[in-house]
Amino acid sequence: MRRYALLAAVCLAAMPVAGHHSDAGMDVDSIVAIEGSVTEFAFRNPHAYVLVETTAANGESMEWTLQMGGVNGLSRRGWRADTLTAGDQVAVRLHPAEDGRPYGLLESIEKEGGLGLTPAAGAPDGPVDTAATTLTGKWRADRSMLISYPGGFDGFFHAQLKLTEQGLAAQAAYDPLSAENPESTCIGRPTPSAFVSSAGYLLEFELDEDREILFIRSEYFDEERTIYLDGREHPGADERFATGHSIGWWEDDTLIIDTANFTDHRSPYQIGVPSGPHKHVIERYRLIENGTRMGAEFMLEDPEYIAEPLVHSRELVYSPHEEMFRHNCDPEAAGRFIR
Repeated sequence: MRRYALLAAVCLAAMPVAGHHSDAGMDVDSIVAIEGSVTEFAFRNPHAYVLVETTAANGESMEWTLQMGGVNGLSRRGWRADTLTAGDQVAVRLHPAEDGRPYGLLESIEKEGGLGLTPAAGAPDGPVDTAATTLTGKWRADRSMLISYPGGFDGFFHAQLKLTEQGLAAQAAYDPLSAENPESTCIGRPTPSAFVSSAGYLLEFELDEDREILFIRSEYFDEERTIYLDGREHPGADERFATGHSIGWWEDDTLIIDTANFTDHRSPYQIGVPSGPHKHVIERYRLIENGTRMGAEFMLEDPEYIAEPLVHSRELVYSPHEEMFRHNCDPEAAGRFIR
């Protein structure tokens, strides 16, 4: 029997909001175990991939394409671009594609003689020693307080969104494993997606009080939002923006952000439900627990597709010690899942 040292347990359920094109088309209730040789390790965003050549039951060679998490999360677990190299012998557990092609979601991987490759533990979810005095800084969701939804990011919206008939019809017509999926060409998802993804991707707030502007940046698809705090209104409905148009104001110690004027998007919630010109998001942020945490909430409405507003809240942990990674979406990696 071959002996393998554990390399990593890349369990998608343990990374609840870092999904790309969702678990659609994958048999998440089944596990396939294979052994073989690595032919390629593509350490790129929005997903890393490892290709493994193995021998099928009929004796013929077969190459599996296995989807992993994003580079940001993997890097925090100790993975690097050279963690796997061509020729490495590995044992893999995966969720296979439902259509029978040799494609799957990686559940775990072990490497023969994989000494020193066990990834470092993630950052703790408790408060850090330092505290923020303003919203400026790096923040991530307290994962211990979040409900884990099967399917991760898309599971969250499947569970939370109540759809209109038009929303249901659009969802039924959507093929997430085709070029219809916006992320196959590195088109990200506008707010509140970065908020929902904050368990896996850092948020950075930069408050420029002199210019009365707040910048919110996310590691996910390198999104940067500009929130105007100078009292202006939204522009006319004919001016629309990929990240929406955001204005904000203070109510006591709480920052209110109002975002409208979004461009149309085919699947901003990763479940085939579009958004249109009436999409509207309200966010609320305030420091709590002496600045070690931030209370955060959003309300999402889009009456064309969503039957009732979605309201969600969570706590963000002040994380000045963590590194912000660039997403640098790779077009080849982004479209690799297309059948």
